[in-house]
Amino acid sequence: MNQTASDAPVERTLVLWCPDWPVLAARLSGTLPEDAAGRPLALVEHGEILACDARARAAGVKRGLRVREAEARCPDLVTVDYDPVIDARAFEPVLLGVEHLMPGVQPYRAGLCAIRSRGPSRYYGGELEAATVLLARLEELGVPDARIGIADGPFAAEQAARMSSSQASAPRILIIPVGASPAFLAPLPLSVLARPQLSTLLHRLGITALGDFGALPAPEVRDRFGSDGAFAHRLASGLDARSVVPRVAPIELAVSVSFEPPLDRIDQLAFGFRQSAERFIEGLTEAGLVTTAITITLQSERGERSTRTWLHPRWFTAGDVLDRVRWQLQGSSDIDHGLASPVELVRVVPETLDDAADHEEGLWGGGPDERIHNGLARVQSMLGHDGVLTAIPSGGRLLLDRRLLVPWGSVPPGGEAAILERRARPWPGTIPGAAPATVFEDPLPVDVLDAFGRAVEVDDRSSVSAPPARFSAAAAWHRVDGWAGPWTIDERWWDEERHRRVHRFQLVDDTGDAWLLILEEQRWRAEARYD
Repeated sequence: MNQTASDAPVERTLVLWCPDWPVLAARLSGTLPEDAAGRPLALVEHGEILACDARARAAGVKRGLRVREAEARCPDLVTVDYDPVIDARAFEPVLLGVEHLMPGVQPYRAGLCAIRSRGPSRYYGGELEAATVLLARLEELGVPDARIGIADGPFAAEQAARMSSSQASAPRILIIPVGASPAFLAPLPLSVLARPQLSTLLHRLGITALGDFGALPAPEVRDRFGSDGAFAHRLASGLDARSVVPRVAPIELAVSVSFEPPLDRIDQLAFGFRQSAERFIEGLTEAGLVTTAITITLQSERGERSTRTWLHPRWFTAGDVLDRVRWQLQGSSDIDHGLASPVELVRVVPETLDDAADHEEGLWGGGPDERIHNGLARVQSMLGHDGVLTAIPSGGRLLLDRRLLVPWGSVPPGGEAAILERRARPWPGTIPGAAPATVFEDPLPVDVLDAFGRAVEVDDRSSVSAPPARFSAAAAWHRVDGWAGPWTIDERWWDEERHRRVHRFQLVDDTGDAWLLILEEQRWRAEARYD
């Protein structure tokens, strides 16, 4: 006879939980502001508190609060935007450390994972002994407040981990005996099921604890609440028959190099990291992958960290990786200058991975894009990272405001999402249609006259004194064959000192060239030309 889900055997499970993991991961990442040390910390997502440390909670900060309310409760609070990538990246060394002691880890999310208890308990002489060894390893990895729960099934083990407290014999470990999971779960509130709608409905029926819910007949629960309700009923009854599914350990593609003693010259560091850069690319090649974005972390002997993500228009080679390491070390100084603090660690992590087959060269090579990239990369290697800039269209009213210069192969400030968001704003006063091809770095002074030789002016109501008849540009007078405008930009009208009013016109001269002119404080200038 086939076994039903409720009759399936329940597996002894060890669950590892790291409280406040997002906060701990943010501190381990080294990306926090300098003034965050020793102060309460909270992570923010969509304007609300996502996670906070114990000091912030002691001041009244909790998950779900608006940032202003949290700062009112804790004036010394440091708030940082939540980044799930930092969470996952910081948890990977923890998973590797656990797998080194106890293979077969299943991560549920960053800060929470499960292991089958049977193997480790036999190897280390018992469940308590295995959990103690695991906590000692986590402390070595910089996770001092981890909790472990062991029970029948992952759900009961997770609740045990969350309820564990410091004990003299087994700190931060709670073990539920075999067969005792239903009694352990019975007094817990329905909220631990993480099903708000089901919990609200059960409360209306007078059911407030897992034991009350688990006591209901299983067939009636399925008929009333469906398959998801039946699954929640099994969890509440302590009959969680889910088994731990070990993850497939990822290929370690990142490379790290430690320097002892620390090095304080860029040329020495670049030479010392050359073989590691080649090994990094060789590892990607063996896996059939290429990377178009890498994150480089530099750590000095004083404990300071510099982390930066670099992009590549095609994919990184060993030379490209070495260039990025050198540019990050160099900063804004000359390449021969010594560093302010000697560097003891360089680490490179691939951020985006693509199949190498998708980047194979064509039959006749990579074409002109490859030659352009090689030329720009060579110039950039000679002039420095900021020596070659790429123009990216951004948001703004005037053309110079819409131009954002980014070093070749770098991420725009705030990322692509910030550029798209700024570009999508209304920006009243912008010129419709295609943008001009030539934008003058310094707008050219011009004169615009009407048919009687008088200067064309615009009043406070954006009315033109007379149609433009001719204008001077580049030391030559041109007849105006067509014009449009004005488009008025009225910035900061409420601030007398910073108020700015600009009128923009499009003109076509007698040679067929089109110009974009601006009139500000009765002074005409050429902003751009349509080529």
